[in-house]
Amino acid sequence: MKRLRIILLCSTFIYVLLFINLYKYPYKEFTSIEGTIKDITYYENKVSFVINNTLVNDYNFKSNISLGDYVIVKGKSNLPSKNTNFNMFNYRNYLLSKKIYNTFTLDSIKIKNNTNIFYKIKNIVINRLNKIDNHYLNTLILAKNDLDDEIYSSYQLNGISHLFCVSGMHITFFIVVLSLMLNKIFKRKIVSNILISIFLVFFIFFTGMSPSVIRCSLFFIIRSIFNKRISNIDIILSIMCLLLFINPFYIYNTGFIYSFTISIGLILFPINSSNYILSLFKTSLLCLLISLPITINNNFSINILSPLLNIIFIPLLSFILFPLSLLTFIIPYLNRYLLIVVKIFETISIFCNKYSINVIIPHLNIIYISIYYILFFYLYKGFNIKKLFILIIYIYILSNIKFLDSSYKVTFIDVGQGDSILIEYPYNKGNILIDTGGSTSYDIGNKVLIPVLKSKGIKDVTIILSHGDFDHMGEATDLINNYKVNKVVFNCGEVNELENNLIEKLDEKKILYYSCIKDLNIDNDILSFFYTKMYNDENENSNVIYTNINGYKFMFMGDAGVEKEKDILSNYNLPNIDVLKIGHHGSKTSSSKEFINKLNPKYSIISVGKNNRYGHPNKEVLNNLKVSKIYRTDQDGSIMFKIKNNKLKIETCSP
Repeated sequence: MKRLRIILLCSTFIYVLLFINLYKYPYKEFTSIEGTIKDITYYENKVSFVINNTLVNDYNFKSNISLGDYVIVKGKSNLPSKNTNFNMFNYRNYLLSKKIYNTFTLDSIKIKNNTNIFYKIKNIVINRLNKIDNHYLNTLILAKNDLDDEIYSSYQLNGISHLFCVSGMHITFFIVVLSLMLNKIFKRKIVSNILISIFLVFFIFFTGMSPSVIRCSLFFIIRSIFNKRISNIDIILSIMCLLLFINPFYIYNTGFIYSFTISIGLILFPINSSNYILSLFKTSLLCLLISLPITINNNFSINILSPLLNIIFIPLLSFILFPLSLLTFIIPYLNRYLLIVVKIFETISIFCNKYSINVIIPHLNIIYISIYYILFFYLYKGFNIKKLFILIIYIYILSNIKFLDSSYKVTFIDVGQGDSILIEYPYNKGNILIDTGGSTSYDIGNKVLIPVLKSKGIKDVTIILSHGDFDHMGEATDLINNYKVNKVVFNCGEVNELENNLIEKLDEKKILYYSCIKDLNIDNDILSFFYTKMYNDENENSNVIYTNINGYKFMFMGDAGVEKEKDILSNYNLPNIDVLKIGHHGSKTSSSKEFINKLNPKYSIISVGKNNRYGHPNKEVLNNLKVSKIYRTDQDGSIMFKIKNNKLKIETCSP
């Protein structure tokens, strides 16, 4: 049997690897599509629904649709984007795991009636949930995360967000309740099992084919058919391999990975304890350890108190919140009491956030992950304090792996229409963030910058602001509130309202800040600030920074324009530049031919938003830059220059 398991796992792994690498993405442009609506999600700014492996986005709320409706949609197809920053969420792969190959922007829609009885039943349930108006019902019953971002973030920080994914605990609850009811009605257990299996098949459809629901449901169905003739580990491995053969891109689905990893871990290492609290703690600790690399590569941090917090939250959700949610669905009057329980649950979570002990661990490659699991499986046999200590030491090394990195890295982060440049010095001797970007429509600070910093194992940073425009410093406050900032450097010139607000926050946090400095010394590496004169324009007063990194010359222009470029040429004897961050996103107000010819850059970097309303970069500027290799964040995503042993390596994160 062990040999069969190995053959099955190896053949599945080879199949998935070959399929993913040889797969040709089936994208093609089209202007109309028709089919049956299989899923609908409502957001603040749009409605999204799925038809024929396509995700349709309605930004103008023109559609008045229901599940099962047959629709004819006109508009424009789009290629789903990949991650444009290293180690971040890959939207295209996520959609592939759901067998969605295209996105589509809706212009007009024609709707026909829904004739599918299953969709009609689901619509009745959805309408009932909408009338009750409690987001936890959608999350716990429909398996659709409808929770407030801030609240859900607190659950993630506490390591309890898994409780809100419909999975083993929820399915087990249904099975136990149905078994108690049906066993009183039917004498033969096989009849009860058949009826429960039918319910579970319907529930799989009802929750949108969630991998965790499929796993739990199929496990019960197979177990009820074969009784004890097949071991639990063989059942779970067979289900996993079956799903991967059906859709190899499940490997990109976080819910799928968590669900099967934890299930396999719990089967291989059963917890035996008559004490409920002790058993709960051991199970939570085991789940944390077995899924640790997955958690790290998704959140880049772990809360070491999460096993203790699970002792509080699992009973609250299992015995109060989830059962009360089901009762509220049946008796909507109970919603007033459910809201009280929800408020208590959220308050406890937010309170626990204040005392959480979060350890930042950078993105792990396959080698580090393999070493971790080899250690884990070796140490878990005959587990004791000494062996646990070895595992803790390895986790500690991973959290501080940056101290062993001997390379310089300069990364131009994709923040859309804005600037943000990260300089990392060897052995974690310093981390400089030049500008933070800024957006009114997207939380760049918490959803881009902080995850990028954490994914690199950076625990503190010094911020240099080129100048006071929102697209260069708009996210500075979020960073100061949510990350460790050592100090902040401002440019010369008058202080605007945005900078004043930031200074107030710096004073409140007792963070040092400076302005109009000449240079910054990072372990004998000098960042030189080119000061010429005071201008009446915020852009011209930008900090222009020059540095020599291990023999490679970098220059960062902020939004400095042609006038400052002339003054720099007059005041400084500049060498040829290896890497030039182009001023003002490639606007025609910067990067004059004279300036570019003098600097003669090998590589020119333009930080610019895709399809931006300013028309950046300007064609004349691009023509001036032909002497160099041009990289653009709208086309290349994040761009990283890695210098090690006097050798330069360039990596991009093409969208």
